[in-house]
Amino acid sequence: MLIPGYIWLATLALYAALFVLDLVVVGRRPHIPTTAECLRWLGLYVGLAVAFGLGLGAWAGRDYSVQFFAGWVTEYSLSVDNLFVFLLIMARFYVPRQLQQAALMWGILIALVLRAFFIVVGAAVIARYSWVFYLFGIFLVFTAVHLAREGETDDEEYHENAIVRWVSRVLPSTPEFDGSRLRTRVGGRRLWTPLLVVLISLGTTDLLFALDSIPAIFGLTQEAYIVFAANVFALLGLRQLYFLLGDLLARLVYLSVGLAVVLGFIGVKLVLSALHTNSVPFINGGTPVEVPVPSTGLSLAVIVAVLAVTTVASIMRGKADGGASVESG
Repeated sequence: MLIPGYIWLATLALYAALFVLDLVVVGRRPHIPTTAECLRWLGLYVGLAVAFGLGLGAWAGRDYSVQFFAGWVTEYSLSVDNLFVFLLIMARFYVPRQLQQAALMWGILIALVLRAFFIVVGAAVIARYSWVFYLFGIFLVFTAVHLAREGETDDEEYHENAIVRWVSRVLPSTPEFDGSRLRTRVGGRRLWTPLLVVLISLGTTDLLFALDSIPAIFGLTQEAYIVFAANVFALLGLRQLYFLLGDLLARLVYLSVGLAVVLGFIGVKLVLSALHTNSVPFINGGTPVEVPVPSTGLSLAVIVAVLAVTTVASIMRGKADGGASVESG
C-alpha cells in the first residue's frame, strides 16, 4: 500500500493535535481525573480509532482495515500490561497522585518517539530481509513462554534500567517534586526534579515492552503506516486507562497468560509466513514451503477471543476468591 505524502502529513497533524490537546488539558490544571472524565476521553480515543479503521477500509480496502484493527487490539492489550509496571514506577518514585497525569502524558510521548524509530527500522529490515520473520517468530514464542511462566508468580517489582540509573547518577536533582516542573531553583542553583527520572523511566520501560509488541504487529501487517497508526491509537487513552483500572489491574490474574497465548500465536504465524516465502538456503533448499498461514481476519478473531476469555476467567476467579474469603471470614 503506497501512502501519499499528504496522507502521512494529515495523519501526523491529527495525532499532534490530539496530544497537544491532551497536554493543554493536563498542564492547565494538574489533578486526579474523575471516572467520568476518564471515560469521556477514553470514549473519544476509542471512537477515533474505530473511525480511522473504518475510514481506512473505505479508502484502501477491507483487508487493510482488518489489519489495523488486529494490530490496534494487539497493541492495546499489550499496552494494558505496561500499566502494571507504570504503577510500580509511580510507587517507586513516590509520585504525587495529582502529578501522575502529566508524568504519564510526557512518558507516553517519549515512548511514541522511540517506537517510531523502531517501526522505521523494522519496516526497512523486513523489506530487505524476509528471513527476519524467523527471528521475530522465534523471539515471540520464547517471550510468550516467559510471560506465561511469569504470570504464575506475584513477585513482580520494578528494576531501574541502565539509562535511568545513569541519569539518576549524573544529573544533579532535588529529592522533592516541584509541581509539574522538570527544573527548579534551590539555593541559587538550577536543579532537575525527580519528575525527569520518572519520565525517562516510563518512556524507556515502554520501549522494552515494544521489543515484543513491534514484532507482534509486524506479524499482522507489514504496512508501516498501519503499524504506526495502531501504536499511536494504542498509546492514546493509556493515561485514562491507568486511572480507570488502577487496583483493578491486580484482578486480571490471567492477563499475562492471555497475552502469552496471543504472542505465541503471532510468533507461530510469523514462522509459517517465513516458511511460505522461504529463501533461506538451508531450509527446504532455499525454496518456499507450502504451509497454511492464518489470515489476518482469523488472527483478529483469535486475538479478540483469547482476550475475552482471559477477562471473563479473571472476573470469575475474582468472584470465586471473594466468595471463599467471605465464607472463611
